[in-house]
Amino acid sequence: MATATTDIPLPGTRRQTSGVLGKASYVWWFFRRYPVFPIFILSVLVIASVIGPYVAPYPRDIGWLGDRHLPPFTTSPHVEEARENGINTGFHLLGTDHIGRDTFTRILHGARISMMVVAVSLGIGFTVGTTLGIVSGYFGGWIDEIITRAVDIWFALPFLLVALIMTLIFGRGLNILMIVLALISWTAFVRILRSQALILREMDYVAASRIAGAGSIRIMLKHILPGLLNTAIVVATLNVGGLILAEATLSFVGAGIQPPTPAWGVMVASGRDYLQDAWWQIVMPGSSIFLVVISLNFLGDWLRDRLDPRLRQVD
Repeated sequence: MATATTDIPLPGTRRQTSGVLGKASYVWWFFRRYPVFPIFILSVLVIASVIGPYVAPYPRDIGWLGDRHLPPFTTSPHVEEARENGINTGFHLLGTDHIGRDTFTRILHGARISMMVVAVSLGIGFTVGTTLGIVSGYFGGWIDEIITRAVDIWFALPFLLVALIMTLIFGRGLNILMIVLALISWTAFVRILRSQALILREMDYVAASRIAGAGSIRIMLKHILPGLLNTAIVVATLNVGGLILAEATLSFVGAGIQPPTPAWGVMVASGRDYLQDAWWQIVMPGSSIFLVVISLNFLGDWLRDRLDPRLRQVD
């Protein structure tokens, strides 16, 4: 007796179709399921931040004034004259700025600065926010009340005003910028991880560990923290985009990295007065900020869908 079979795809697979439409459907499914483009863009950013300054074609802060406002994909008409004066110039992939500096070179250097600022500030925010979130959710009571009220107060403060006041008191520079960004990155971790810790502390394995004589610190490190790491990673991924935007905003208004350091926000601020004559001065670094931030948001959404069983997508 023949057995009936049904063509039902298993979880994590897709129904196979043939022909051009089938191939197009598979490509669409593949790019929906896996964050290929975000990972590619972020990989380029990481590579550029690591090796970019060493392979940049021109000096970071030196240009030839005769090459000012050269459009993208243009070769300098003053190559010999500039080299006679000890300045290297030639083909400019993304054009030049208002004093003849190569835009592509400065974007490569700006990638390293953005990655360094975000890595340090996010690392501090991740450590402080995760610790406070676990402590607040696990102990509850007056400890939870103090931490949550501190988070509420910090959220009520206008970020830009706080940054400007700190810049006025302590001065401008890279170190101050990283401290300011660290101060705004920890609050998101506290709120989200606190709610998760409130659930995990009531689990049976935590109660069993407490009955067995484990102390609070051991329980938080061995039982609560592993259950929160997935959520913390997703929060960190989503926060990176916001930190890059915050760094660009502060640099744009003059409260962050100062010229001639080629941060992306500084480049946008420097080019705003030449928008009609040299649009690429703003568009190129602005496009870099846009691509990195949107890639990080897509990657964060993908990680949330894959790491959270309640949101996991199989099609």
